[in-house]
Amino acid sequence: MFPGAGPKRPVTLVVAAAAVAAALGLTGCSVDATKATPESKSFPYTGTSLKLTTHEVATDLVATDRKDIKVTRWFDAAAGSERLTWTLKGDTLDIDAGCTGIALCDARFKVEVPKGIAVTRDGERTALTGKPPAHV
Repeated sequence: MFPGAGPKRPVTLVVAAAAVAAALGLTGCSVDATKATPESKSFPYTGTSLKLTTHEVATDLVATDRKDIKVTRWFDAAAGSERLTWTLKGDTLDIDAGCTGIALCDARFKVEVPKGIAVTRDGERTALTGKPPAHV
C-alpha cells in the first residue's frame, strides 16, 4: 500500500513485544533496600551548615556526637544500570542511588551529622532527630 512502510511495521512489533516480555519478566523480581547489605562512608567536616541533595531518595537524617559526617547506603537492584553517588564538595553533600534504562532497584540512606550543624535538605531547612529511626 505505502512503499517502504511494510518492513518497518514487523520490526516495530518485534521490538514492542520484546519490551513487554522484558517488563513482564522483571515484575517477578523483588528488590528491597532494607534487606541489602549496608555500605558506609565517612567525610571529615568542620563546617557549621550542610546542604544535602538527595535526588528524592529516601534519606534519614540523624544528629549524633560524631565529629564527621557518616553516610550509610542500602541499595538493591535486579535490573538496569546503577547510578550511585555520595560526594562531599565544600558544604554540599550529594547522595543518589538509582537505576537507569529498564530498571528495578531500591535505595535508602542514613546521614549522621554532628549535633549543632544546620542542614538544608533539597533546598528546605531540616530539623534533625537525636536518634536513628526504628527501621534502620
